[in-house]
Amino acid sequence: MADFFRPEWPAPNTVRALQTLRSGGVSRVPWDSFNLAGHVGDNPADVVLNRELLRRQLPAEPCWLSQVHGNVAVNAPSAQENSMADAAFSRQPGVVCAVMTADCLPVLFCDRAGSVVAAAHAGWRGLLSGVLEQTVVGMRVPGEQLLAWLGPAIGPENFEVGDEVRQAFVASDAAATLAFKPHAQGKWLANLELLARQRLNSMGVGAIFGGGMCTVDDHSRFYSYRRDGITGRMASLIWLA
Repeated sequence: MADFFRPEWPAPNTVRALQTLRSGGVSRVPWDSFNLAGHVGDNPADVVLNRELLRRQLPAEPCWLSQVHGNVAVNAPSAQENSMADAAFSRQPGVVCAVMTADCLPVLFCDRAGSVVAAAHAGWRGLLSGVLEQTVVGMRVPGEQLLAWLGPAIGPENFEVGDEVRQAFVASDAAATLAFKPHAQGKWLANLELLARQRLNSMGVGAIFGGGMCTVDDHSRFYSYRRDGITGRMASLIWLA
């Protein structure tokens, strides 16, 4: 049986969400075992079986995206299969928004009325280019009326980046200096969650839950590209009941 957990957050009773783990599937090493991505070298038949296991927990096949570390957010009910996008939103019950990650930050959204949901894939490139902002724009709800949940991602003690990454964020928002800690020569440790929280706060989104789950440190539960290189992908999913 597929392994997953449901986010703990005060979402309305019309909202359903699910975070998969790396265990409970059929993929072999190094994708062991619940890999949901078909683009990482895994046996395609195993990926199909894993997606079938996931499908049993869902009202419909997810709106899978071809993620490109950009800022495009699509309307899931009308999106084409494998749309090149990094976020999806839906106001239609039974339509499952999904993003896949293995270090990047997945962010799930819903409004307090339980009328719209969204999922966003936020690595540093996506954050910098405004993927969270574009997701909120697509939801067409004031930030004050939104709830956000931060899923498992690379933690602040493991995410080494170059000086150019820090400079790019600080040039966009001086407050981003708080999200970087000096490391090796010309390198910094970046706090991906803090960068996301800052951008959410700037849009009025203050109800932020989850976080604190490091993909690099928790090998038994999470995939990590930074740690393993060749590895699988987890999914963060949300829909309206």
